[in-house]
Amino acid sequence: MTFDPTGTSFDLGGVLLGDLAPLVDGTVPEHRLERADDRGLAWRLSDGTMVELQIEGERLDLRLSGFIGTRRLSSLGLRIGRAANVRQYLRNGYMSWDGSHLVEPDTAMEAAAADPNLLEGYAATALLPRGRDGAVILGFLRHDRYQSRFRFNFENGPLAIDVETLIDRKSFTGEVRAEPLILFAGDDTEQALARWARAVAEASPVPPRLPPRRVTGWCSWYNLYASLEPKVLLEHLDAAARFREESKVPFDIFQIDDGFTPEMGDWLDFKPQFPQGIRPILEAARDKGFTPGLWIAPFMVGNRSRLFAEHPDWIVRSRATGEPLAPMTFYGEFRWHKRSEEYYVLDVTHPDAEAYIRRVFRTWAREWNCGYFKADFLHLGSTYGPDQALWHEDGLSRIEIWMRMARLMREEIGEATLLCCGSPIWAAVGYADVMRIGRDVGVSWRGHYSAQSLLRDQTARNFANGILWQSDPDCILLRDRFHELTDDQVRSLAMFAGLAGGVVMTSDQLDEVSPERRQLFADLLAKPRAISCSFPELGRSALHYTLSSYPNGEPMAVSHADPVLIQSTRQADGSLLVNVFNTGDRATERLVPWSIFEGHGPVFEDAERCVEGSHGIPVHLRPYQSRQF
Repeated sequence: MTFDPTGTSFDLGGVLLGDLAPLVDGTVPEHRLERADDRGLAWRLSDGTMVELQIEGERLDLRLSGFIGTRRLSSLGLRIGRAANVRQYLRNGYMSWDGSHLVEPDTAMEAAAADPNLLEGYAATALLPRGRDGAVILGFLRHDRYQSRFRFNFENGPLAIDVETLIDRKSFTGEVRAEPLILFAGDDTEQALARWARAVAEASPVPPRLPPRRVTGWCSWYNLYASLEPKVLLEHLDAAARFREESKVPFDIFQIDDGFTPEMGDWLDFKPQFPQGIRPILEAARDKGFTPGLWIAPFMVGNRSRLFAEHPDWIVRSRATGEPLAPMTFYGEFRWHKRSEEYYVLDVTHPDAEAYIRRVFRTWAREWNCGYFKADFLHLGSTYGPDQALWHEDGLSRIEIWMRMARLMREEIGEATLLCCGSPIWAAVGYADVMRIGRDVGVSWRGHYSAQSLLRDQTARNFANGILWQSDPDCILLRDRFHELTDDQVRSLAMFAGLAGGVVMTSDQLDEVSPERRQLFADLLAKPRAISCSFPELGRSALHYTLSSYPNGEPMAVSHADPVLIQSTRQADGSLLVNVFNTGDRATERLVPWSIFEGHGPVFEDAERCVEGSHGIPVHLRPYQSRQF
């Protein structure tokens, strides 16, 4: 990395980051450059304060100082007025469901105008240069104190980037510091992102939790959804036990999802279908050798819940109106098998609300012996900044509030496995064993709840698996009916998720699954060691865009790249397994180059040696077919 203090620019990896300027509360204030040398830059602002950018190796530190009394900033950051020679950038999502994907400014102009989500990312970005491989990584090191944001702009010419720490109007005396950044270049995009993930792990006050075995098992949601009752659950439990016994593979978790409580927030109450509560089902699962698991959305409170009726002061309110903030509403036919029309946010800064949710986790873990917790909709605890939300305790950043829930969950459940879903991804390091990396998998190939999220988010977020947590690509669908997927699509999606090296779970009644699909699932489960895969072609494909729509009807940009995905993983015997997956609806021919196989050598498919060309292995793929070599 070369820093030019005279030109206020960084030059590295084929990318020039120039026209640097201070950013305070989202705008560039009036300023003059007071110091520029190898140690960094200092800008004097019109109010007499100083913004300093300190450079030490690959680390960048930004601070505002020189004020009298206290300062409360919404944000502090750096504007990169010109990011030159950038072909694509990573729009890194904030939480499980908002997606991570590469954006190509040259072709995304109209799409970004319709869908501004392309222009906002979090935590880190990868800048892919024109004319060469690799990427420049610019990423924050700490995520447990503040939310950190990237804003991209290419409307008026070259790409510009705002890099901000959201201070959330916390009170500071003497100086205000942004979260530290790391800036470096790597020859391979995915490996460079993995290096950033390792730097985040090293900077975390709490080391990452990395289960040595893959998390495997059964989850009720994608087959039963909220239509739960003891008899049906016990039937699925018996089927899961028979499958494990017949297949002789690891199959550890039996997790009951949403549907056993009457309303969100009433976590110690039960629907009439469960007159004995849920504990007998958990005990039955443990008796059959499973780790029993439960679903919870600890920040969610339904307006029809007993909790809200008895404790209306336990929820977060609008600073403007004093009314409950309702980030989720269901006013029409769909009510989630519950009565509530609105869902509020539990105020974990209220001592009594905190004591209640602690009691819930303590009861589930210590009295009901729940060993696996799927904590969902966790982003609701960090959605609102102080300009919108009125919390019981003032003066905390949104991430400090969120971390209270993360810490109390871990304190109360002990060493039980914690899956974070719908969660701020990067703040959970050291608390989550498992992280959901995409939207619900759904039962169709395209659409908001479909295979699209898996294909997009698994490739762009794969780099953190085994470094910050074990990734959860969501459940594998195995059943033959009640979905809109072809045989090739089901098999290819199962292989794609199973070879990723993270969680392997299904929701299907395994007695009803065909022998071929049972064998496919057993083959994936037969690799119990936590491993990681790679996507060596990440970022090499050109992109173009079409417009679809979000569930609320707003425009959604959909990017299109080379439909063939290449996934590789090192097997226990040292051999390399390469999965070539045609995600498109047309047959195609591909030459998989020798570089993917890490050099020349015999290549086999189903024990049969493949025809080898001078430049690689020729492959024919049906629509949606995947082949393993």
